[in-house]
Amino acid sequence: MEPTSSLFSLSIDPVTKAHLADTARWAKFLAICGFILLAFMLVMGIFMLIGMSSEMSSSISQEYGSSNIFGTFGMGAFAFIYIISALIIFFPLLYLLRFANRMSASLNGNDQHALNYSFQNLKAYFRYLGIITIILLAFYAIGIIFAVIGTSMFS
Repeated sequence: MEPTSSLFSLSIDPVTKAHLADTARWAKFLAICGFILLAFMLVMGIFMLIGMSSEMSSSISQEYGSSNIFGTFGMGAFAFIYIISALIIFFPLLYLLRFANRMSASLNGNDQHALNYSFQNLKAYFRYLGIITIILLAFYAIGIIFAVIGTSMFS
């Protein structure tokens, strides 16, 4: 059996270097597109908050029975969801962009420290997405449990 130290003697040959450079370019493209979509989400969330506040002020000045208070709070909930989603999405995009930039720098300058930092950000990217996936699966499981309990109570 070979000792485990042989793992650390891996090298980056020209084929691997080409694959990593291509991966870095695609990662940078996806991160930039993600940041653009993130900006649109934030702008939409801010516009919803502005719309909610102007609708709230106009509905307060109207009579109690004629205001559409549920529509106002619905818009506020969507604005809140948009802004929270944008904050959640920001970090994996940042990790992906850091990976792409550092990978390109490490391949261009044969910089081992930049290569290590690049892979550290790639690890953080996948760890963050894994944690978010676990949280979403837990919410789905709780939702299914409540749906089963709710349908059994009303049937």
